[in-house]
Amino acid sequence: MKNSRRRGIAIEPDKRALSERFFCALDYAARLHAAQKRKGKEHPYVGHLLGVASIVMEYGGDEEMAIAALLHDAVEDQGGLPRLLEIRKKFGSRVGDIVEGCTDAWETPKRPWLERKKTYLERVRNESADVRFVSAADKLSNAREVLCDLRLQGDGVFERFNGKKDGTLWYYRALVKSFREAGVNPLVEELDRVVTELEFLSGARPEL
Repeated sequence: MKNSRRRGIAIEPDKRALSERFFCALDYAARLHAAQKRKGKEHPYVGHLLGVASIVMEYGGDEEMAIAALLHDAVEDQGGLPRLLEIRKKFGSRVGDIVEGCTDAWETPKRPWLERKKTYLERVRNESADVRFVSAADKLSNAREVLCDLRLQGDGVFERFNGKKDGTLWYYRALVKSFREAGVNPLVEELDRVVTELEFLSGARPEL
């Protein structure tokens, strides 16, 4: 993009501004997930995707990371490997690599929940910083939603998850540990705070 000029002074493009690629990705994600609802709810799934992209941008992620946030569940939920190939073609290899790294399964049928989660925990600590960042944003969005529902509904909120209460809390704490092993940052620290409150309110820890 050429610099615009005003009174002979070059004005640099705002690198923080979103380009048409972001809005194309948003439209693409909204269409892919149009019929999908959040687990155990009637909320449109696209709300979660927007939430993850918002967290990515809030914590300093760039546009391609925000695009990957919008598409992070497309492979797992909406088409498997062919969808990943399409994402790479439409949005480039970096976005495709992040989406692939955030995907814990694309085979059908999926492997058992615990097996998939243990495999992902081992893998994510060795993923690129981009993948860990978007993955942590996804987990933070999920954990915040669970925490909100826990305050309103009590422990019954965990019944909608495959891991139930114990498995869900174990997975979130293990994620924090895996992310921290790769390096600490404000996003991981916020995830830790939310998970700690989840543990406290659900009785998994005696104190904060």
